[in-house]
Amino acid sequence: MSRTVIAGLDGSRESFAAAEWAAHEAKLRGASLKLVNVWESVPLVQAPFLSAENEQQWAEQLPREAGEELRKAHPELDITVEQLTGRPADVLPELSKDAELLVLGSSGLGGFTGFLVGSVGQAVVSRAEGPVVLVRALTATEGTEAGAADQEVQGDPQGPIVLGLDANEPDDALIRFAYDAAQRHGLPLKVVHSWNLPPYFAYGLPPDPQLNAELGRIEAETLTEVLDAWRSTYPSVEVLEQAAPGKAVEQLVEASRGASLVVVGQRMRRAPFGGRIGSVAHAVLHHATAPVAVIPHQ
Repeated sequence: MSRTVIAGLDGSRESFAAAEWAAHEAKLRGASLKLVNVWESVPLVQAPFLSAENEQQWAEQLPREAGEELRKAHPELDITVEQLTGRPADVLPELSKDAELLVLGSSGLGGFTGFLVGSVGQAVVSRAEGPVVLVRALTATEGTEAGAADQEVQGDPQGPIVLGLDANEPDDALIRFAYDAAQRHGLPLKVVHSWNLPPYFAYGLPPDPQLNAELGRIEAETLTEVLDAWRSTYPSVEVLEQAAPGKAVEQLVEASRGASLVVVGQRMRRAPFGGRIGSVAHAVLHHATAPVAVIPHQ
């Protein structure tokens, strides 16, 4: 794996925010930054205002101008630009194989030009073999424009790193990524583990508070035991444990408020028509109010 962070650019505010976030991350990692635009010819019926020649010229100019702007803002960072041809949903997952991190902008809206938590964004996340971070830009004042070095990112840069973890099926790659991020940024790591209470209603039984409390104790101890194995490796990282019954998505979305980054796992699945995103990761990508890192694992 190369020491490179890749940021995808499509001309949207969200992709510029992703590029700026990626620049800061690359500096912390001691890595280089590559800005990539994947040019896919758009049928004229979708973009009648662009000729094919003008469209390609714009696609080539986009990463070059963004690179110049980011070099001025981050002169100590090694920044390269690349313009590729093909379908973003095919090209970007391939790029993730050789990158430390692939960073994309996400607006959560539709359209043909965005790396979105829609068709393109979901395809990339579901097929990527390396970590992918999706970044949203703060809402800009209407009528204003900003470049790659001017966009602010949703989330609190001083907030904790939030890790969504199933303590009963922990994955080392997921845990290591979150600990590394917390140590690199000098931030606390908040680990969120949730579980479901017994479905008393299905058996026509009243809730059993004593049983619920015992289950809570067992789940909390399970989480602590999993994290104990990592404390000696990352002694400087402050760890906040949250083990509570309920839906994982709701707890992670709530924890994302005031977080600097939310980390979730994505089990690599290969279906006949490509990969798919797990339900928790999918919902967190749509609703979290901080950047979301999706870590593929077996």
